[in-house]
Amino acid sequence: MEKYIPTREDAYKLLIEYVENESQIKHALSVEAVMRHFARLFGEDEEKWGVIGLIHDLDYDKYPEQHCIMTEKILLEKNWPKDYIRAVVSHGWKLCTDVEPKEKVEIVLYTIDELTGLVTATALMRPSKSILDMEAKSVKKKWNQKSFAAGVNRDVIEEGANMLGMDLIEVIRETIEGMKEVADEIGLRGNL
Repeated sequence: MEKYIPTREDAYKLLIEYVENESQIKHALSVEAVMRHFARLFGEDEEKWGVIGLIHDLDYDKYPEQHCIMTEKILLEKNWPKDYIRAVVSHGWKLCTDVEPKEKVEIVLYTIDELTGLVTATALMRPSKSILDMEAKSVKKKWNQKSFAAGVNRDVIEEGANMLGMDLIEVIRETIEGMKEVADEIGLRGNL
């Protein structure tokens, strides 16, 4: 029997089946775009990384108390490949799972998941309300303001950047670049 390889279309259908919250869908699209960007950067499988990014929070809208656990269950029932499932579950490391990110795809997802939220919040505070004219230093300026985007776990982002062997500002810059590609879909074109 051939191994099932989920397509972006499969992932998107699943996403809209389980996620109704518009900001959650925008978050999924942001993470997908950033995962694709990093896959290109590292010479990895862009489709696979994007699909993983798209469905990483599949259960969060309906089952926030069982985050990652329900996604694992749903994806197992749908015969998704184990490495896709492991990557998704590992993004909740130390938060809601004990699955440590080991593979590069897992570490990138772990690192940029929270970061996309901080980047979005920073873009929305700008006069242009756009990500297209935003630089990493704008996000870095907000970094130490713990009251700003208080829900964003900065420790996870820093730990992930260290695991990647990348400077934090570099991770922020590449995350912004990835999100720029879907500025319209995620509502961050602003008034440019």
